[in-house]
Amino acid sequence: MICVTTFAGQKVAVFGLGKSGLLSAEALIKGGAEVVGFDDEPKKVEAAKSVGITTQDLRELDWSTIAALVLAPGVPLTHPTPHWSAALAKAAGVDIIGDIELFCRERAKSAPDCPLVAITGTNGKSTTTALTAHLIKSAGRDAQMGGNIGVPVLNLEPLAHDRVYVLEVSSYQIDLAPSLHPTVGILLNVTEDHLDRHGTMENYAAIKTLLAASIEPGGTAVIAVDDRYTRAAAEHIEHAGKTVVRVSVEAPLHDGYYAMGSRILHSVGGKAHAVAQLAGIGSLRGTHNAQNAACAVAACVALGLDLPTIQTGLISFPGLAHRMQQVGRKGNILFVNDSKATNADSAAKALGSFSDIFWIAGGKPKTGGIASLAAFFPRIRKAYLIGEAAQEFAATLNGKVPYQIDGVLSAAVDAASRDAAASGLTEPVVLLSPACASFDQYPNFEVRGKAFTDIVLALPGVACLSPQCGER
Repeated sequence: MICVTTFAGQKVAVFGLGKSGLLSAEALIKGGAEVVGFDDEPKKVEAAKSVGITTQDLRELDWSTIAALVLAPGVPLTHPTPHWSAALAKAAGVDIIGDIELFCRERAKSAPDCPLVAITGTNGKSTTTALTAHLIKSAGRDAQMGGNIGVPVLNLEPLAHDRVYVLEVSSYQIDLAPSLHPTVGILLNVTEDHLDRHGTMENYAAIKTLLAASIEPGGTAVIAVDDRYTRAAAEHIEHAGKTVVRVSVEAPLHDGYYAMGSRILHSVGGKAHAVAQLAGIGSLRGTHNAQNAACAVAACVALGLDLPTIQTGLISFPGLAHRMQQVGRKGNILFVNDSKATNADSAAKALGSFSDIFWIAGGKPKTGGIASLAAFFPRIRKAYLIGEAAQEFAATLNGKVPYQIDGVLSAAVDAASRDAAASGLTEPVVLLSPACASFDQYPNFEVRGKAFTDIVLALPGVACLSPQCGER
C-alpha cells in the first residue's frame, strides 16, 4: 500500500466507501490524517465502521474543518447535477479530489523522479496499460500497474525512485486529479462516451486532453491522431511548447509512429524505419491493437527502453482476459474469448481481425443490434446465437449468414467446434464476441468469458494457450 502523508494532521472527508474509497481512507489514516467517511448505502457505511473508519453523515459535518473531500470516481461531480457531497464541499471552498490525486501528491512529495505513465482514451486503455507495463517488466524494471484497470492506485507497492507506475486513468479520475503530471501521457482516442457525466463532447474531450497536456516538465505526450479531437489535442499541446509524439494507424506520418501492415514504423523528418513487428503475435491482432502497440512502443522509447527489448516484450505479451483472448487450440481450430465486446462496435474489431469465423453472438441486446456489422458478414462461416438477442440477430443475418439458435453458451460452443472441425478450413476460429451485454444470462462479461473458457478447455483435445486459463 502507498501511505498518503500529505494530509498528516488534517481532517479529510471520504465519500464513496467502495474498494477505492476504503483504500483511500486507510492510506490517509496510515499517513497521519483524521478521516471521516460516508456513503449513500448504509451497508457500505457499516462495512467501513467494521474496519475502524470513523463515519458520519457529511451533511452534518463542519466543512470549515475539512482539508479535502476524496470522492469516489463514479459519484457525479458536475453532470447531470453535482452529488450533494460535492455541492457541500464546493460551497465550503474545499478541494474535491480522488485517489489518483492522493497518489500524485504523495509522488510529488516522496519520489518526484519515479517515472509515471498515465493512459487514457475512450477505447483501448486497458490493453495499452497492460502492454506498456508488460514491456517495462520485460526490460527488467519494476512496473506497478493499476488505476482504472482493476488495482486501485493506492494498493500498489510503495513509491520508490526506481519504480515505474503505469496507470489507466478514466475521464472520471482525471476530473478528480488536478496534480496528475505524468512522465509520459498517452491519449488513444476520443469518441462519444460518458456524456451523462460530462455534459457535452467538448467537455469530455477536454478532460481526456488534459491528461496528455499536463505532462511534467521534460515529459512526453503520446497521442494517436486518428480522430479530430486527438488531432486538435496534439496541436494544442505542441503549441504550448511540450513534446508531442504522434501515432497513427490510418496514414504514414512525417514525424511519429505509424502502422503499415504488421509493422510499426518511426518516421523522423519523413524518413521512416521499422521499430517493431506484430506479425504472428496473436494477442495483438487487428488495427485497434496496432494502435495500442504503437502507443506503448512510443511510451517505452520515451522511457529509454531499447527496441530489441521492446520487440521481445511484444512477442511475449499474453493479452488481457476477455479481450480477443486466445483461449485454446484443438488441432487447427483457434478458440477466442472476446466477451468484453458488449456492443457491435466492439465486436467489429474482432470480426475484422479473423477470417473463417464460427461466431457466437447474443445476450442482452443493445440499441442498433448488429446491422452495422454487415461488412464483416462475408468473414463469418456460421453464427451461433444465444440469449435474448437470438431472434433479433437471426432476422438480421437471415439470407446473409448461415446461423442457428442455440440459446445457451455451452450448446453454441459444442456446435461451433463441431462445425469448425468438419469445415476443412486451414484455421477456423470459434469466436465469442457477443455484441451484447451479458445480463440476461450472466452477471457481467467477465463471468460470461470465464464460462466460455471453462467450456472450451473441457472439450477433449484442447490445448490451453493463455496464462489466464489457469484462473478458471
